[in-house]
Amino acid sequence: MTWKLTATAPRPRIEAALAAAEDESRWPADITIAAAEVDEAADIWALECWLETKPRPANEKALAALFDGNRPRIVTEKLPDTDWLVTSQQHTPPIRAGRFHVHTPDFPALSAPGVVDFCIPAAQAFGTGQHATTSGCLAMLDEMKRQGVIAREVADIGSGTGLLAFAARALWPRARFTASDIDPLCAEAVVSNAKENGIPIGVGRGQVTPLVAEGMDDDLIDWRAPYDLLIANILAGPLIELAPAFAAATSPRAHILLSGLLVSQEAAVRAAYRACGYRLHRRLHQGESGGQWSILWLRRRFAG
Repeated sequence: MTWKLTATAPRPRIEAALAAAEDESRWPADITIAAAEVDEAADIWALECWLETKPRPANEKALAALFDGNRPRIVTEKLPDTDWLVTSQQHTPPIRAGRFHVHTPDFPALSAPGVVDFCIPAAQAFGTGQHATTSGCLAMLDEMKRQGVIAREVADIGSGTGLLAFAARALWPRARFTASDIDPLCAEAVVSNAKENGIPIGVGRGQVTPLVAEGMDDDLIDWRAPYDLLIANILAGPLIELAPAFAAATSPRAHILLSGLLVSQEAAVRAAYRACGYRLHRRLHQGESGGQWSILWLRRRFAG
């Protein structure tokens, strides 16, 4: 991508705009958008969107519309012909989340007792562990294992790089793992990263099965149900929309791990799953300024 539009504002306004962008009628699905902290002390954030061509007035108008009439200053800049995702992650330091250590090839593995190490190269797929939602899910998976959760059939919906499926496999090595994503590039990333980390790809126990699917719309996903652990680190809108399908595909004592939602969106997501018979068991708030992201561990309301 060679052009970027940037709108800078206090964090609450950026969070509200990012939430509005989930509505496809307000934001083009083919333009990447993300939030980043600019000034921690002043709690100022930036909403950035990347385009492959020079922005048109309509693009700037669409970005401004996310702020509901309270238009911030918008800066347009042309970027060098660089893969910004790969470049930004090349020298990103490793992260620790629970027992997990995740690093890019620029850093060595952490050889320490009890540590589970993953090497996830910078790639065109979400889930290298650096984002607060991914690291939060890793920490919550670790907590699930510590609290005695047993998983035999696991689904990672919106798997990205496959990291969360790999982490679940490290915790429950005899389970069967389905890693699905709507983006075909993610399925390729799962296979590549599995090879990098010595994780078998296949359909048997202890193996990860990558799939390209929209939500739960796949014959193999249906056939493998019910799941006793379902992971979805996507966005609040799809999480709410998929709540009935997730509930229908999970066992009576299942656990659901959700992330990708802002703290301000948590109530709506929890209400959708409460209506489907799930209750909050534990949550984490992750992020730089007081915790902008929610990680939710849900259980069936009648689970013992």
